[in-house]
Amino acid sequence: MAQAWRMVIRETGGPEVIEREDFHPAPPAKGEVLIAQDAIGLNFIDTYHRSGLYGTPLPLTLGVEGAGYVAAVGPGVEGLAVGDKVGAAGGFGAYATHRTVAADRVIKIPAEIGTDEAAAMMLKGMTACFLAEDTLPLRSGQVALVHAAAGGVGSVLVPWLRDKGVGVIAHSGSAEKAAQVEADHSLYCPFTDLAGQVRELTEGNGVDVVYDGVGRDSWTASLASLKRRGMMVSYGNASGPVSPISLLELSRAGSLYVTRPTLFDYIATREELDHVSARLFDRMRRGIVRPHIGQRYALSDVAEAHQALEGRKTMGSTILVPDRV
Repeated sequence: MAQAWRMVIRETGGPEVIEREDFHPAPPAKGEVLIAQDAIGLNFIDTYHRSGLYGTPLPLTLGVEGAGYVAAVGPGVEGLAVGDKVGAAGGFGAYATHRTVAADRVIKIPAEIGTDEAAAMMLKGMTACFLAEDTLPLRSGQVALVHAAAGGVGSVLVPWLRDKGVGVIAHSGSAEKAAQVEADHSLYCPFTDLAGQVRELTEGNGVDVVYDGVGRDSWTASLASLKRRGMMVSYGNASGPVSPISLLELSRAGSLYVTRPTLFDYIATREELDHVSARLFDRMRRGIVRPHIGQRYALSDVAEAHQALEGRKTMGSTILVPDRV
């Protein structure tokens, strides 16, 4: 086996706290598989773990998503064999050349989908799936506002919603990003102006749902963009966590609903994981959603990748490629 190594943190902080560490993967235990990874997905949640926002135990190998090939199988594992193309999204330890994962959390990747495409799409694509299909049963003709529409989740969520017949108002963080988004309306404007533009586009009604992965900076604009009894889906904190809210605020704004979902509560069981991943792969096969890999970094340059992600300088998905030595 080639030299195995991983990127770890021993303290929380900025991207500079990420360090490289060599290690020797242990043989997989009962119910586990060892994956030699080809590609690793970069996700905003990785920055929350690194910064300490989510209070994870240290030391920690960062990363929650990767894809590659089964290198070894532990006792009792059925349905997986050495050489199978697989991916995993969830847990920790993805920023590594090799990763040991519980077999019941491993996803087989269809032959027509590459490991880089899977690493770019699994977590973000499954997130888009549960947002579009499970948090609110949207019908054709309803309207959604999607923040960070050119980002990893947004770039999957927008076409997914449009395929359902949902009207999409896409909001992006720059004019360049907005120009890349195919939506019913693709906007770039300050958050202070956003709700007014949304109201204009919806004849004063507002939208049925807002999908907001930005957090603190967009919260007020998101609530102000909703129609009466609209749904606020706050699924991320790219600009920082949302301040505590008053329930009266929701009442005064029109009996609004708010949910703060996370993917892992939608793929908690094997059946749920299979259902969500199958819907994603189906839409990838049919070309409804496509992996837009905007950036590739060597795994050893992951600190630079974190800086670009937090600086909102990325478009689409970013993958990390481990160089084996």
